[in-house]
Amino acid sequence: MYDEKIEELIREKKYVQLRDELSEMNSVDVADILSSMDIHIALILFRMLPKDVAVEVFSEFSGDMRKELIGLITDKEIKDIVDELYFDVRVDVIEEMPANIVKKILRNTKEDERKLINQFLKYPQDSAGSLMTIEYVELKKEMAVKEAMKHIKETGLDKETVYTCYVTGKNRKLEGIVSLRKLVISEEDEIIENIFDEDVIYVSTHDDQETVAGIFKRYGFLALPVVDNENRLTGIITVDDIMEVIDQETTEDFQKMAAMSPSEEPYLETNTFTLAKHRIIWLLVLMISATFTGGIIRRYEDLLQSAVLLTAFIPMLMDTGGNAGSQSSTLIIRGLALGDIKLRDSWRIIWKEFKISIIVGITLAFANFLRIYFLEKVDFAVALTVSVTLFATVVVSKIIGGILPIVAKKVNIDPAIMAGPLITTIVDAISLIVYFSMASWILGL
Repeated sequence: MYDEKIEELIREKKYVQLRDELSEMNSVDVADILSSMDIHIALILFRMLPKDVAVEVFSEFSGDMRKELIGLITDKEIKDIVDELYFDVRVDVIEEMPANIVKKILRNTKEDERKLINQFLKYPQDSAGSLMTIEYVELKKEMAVKEAMKHIKETGLDKETVYTCYVTGKNRKLEGIVSLRKLVISEEDEIIENIFDEDVIYVSTHDDQETVAGIFKRYGFLALPVVDNENRLTGIITVDDIMEVIDQETTEDFQKMAAMSPSEEPYLETNTFTLAKHRIIWLLVLMISATFTGGIIRRYEDLLQSAVLLTAFIPMLMDTGGNAGSQSSTLIIRGLALGDIKLRDSWRIIWKEFKISIIVGITLAFANFLRIYFLEKVDFAVALTVSVTLFATVVVSKIIGGILPIVAKKVNIDPAIMAGPLITTIVDAISLIVYFSMASWILGL
């Protein structure tokens, strides 16, 4: 909700003062304020904003807010806004709009830009090509530094970044990069070919956005060049765009780890039935898979009738096993996402999780034995059965939790699926089998 001062100015209809107040604010905050208002009041204030501020604010609006606004403003206003947007933002706006509004936008776009937009829209949705922008500084290697600096001054205002310039040769093939710092400290008559860096890291237009995000995280780039199949410079991806991707990918992983179908819509803006649909499928799968647990218990019904006390410890064993497996899987899934863990590390992970599980298992089993034998006065044989089972469950759970995400990655399934709910279901079944097998052996039932 907008603050009291803004609310008071609106109530008193002091629009000039309101415009000045909003113009001094950060565009992100202004977008939040206008989004929380009635659309018609928001439209009045949006039209009052200086053009440059209005464009920045429009870039920060959500897809729904942009859609509502475009539906209400005139074609000339659309043209004024669209012409000032960075190219990648323009493409994003068009991608999320319905067909009638897309036509309205394209109708007010220059022909050459319209062709470029259509080309960008053909790239796969989560590819580098769909993220890139064409607003970058391109230099020829035959240029002198003086000529390059003049070119940057003339064109740099409309570029996403000028800190890194891209050097191209014949047919716009990417040859290297040169930083603005290098240009500034070099002699004016120095040729770009003598100072640019040929060792350039780039991505292809069809590379997955997760691959791009991994490169940004690994090297700490502010921008990354994108080339086509013939190594021609097609665009660049800037760090602000990839931050959104990283946020989306992290959110998607969390949703999968919680056994939900991923959704890109904000929680409060998503329809109730859509949220239910995303959750119910996995819950049905997990519920049906849990019938295996019930089958195991029924199989050992005679054993439970002979030693009813064993039933009291089933929840503790299952919960501990599930928690132990979830701890391991969460760390491995995150490691895979960050690139800290590779597929070739499988045996190292198994060995490490085994050593961890031994330490954790012995500690928990010992503490549990002391608790139920001395405090709860449970029979020695039952206390031993429960504690040994607890140790075995923790060992198995941690190894399974560590290896399942790796297996998923190897067969090209998202490792996030192998998280809490699924591992808990598997571990529950294993812990019950171990428990009843131990009880049969130690208690002789």
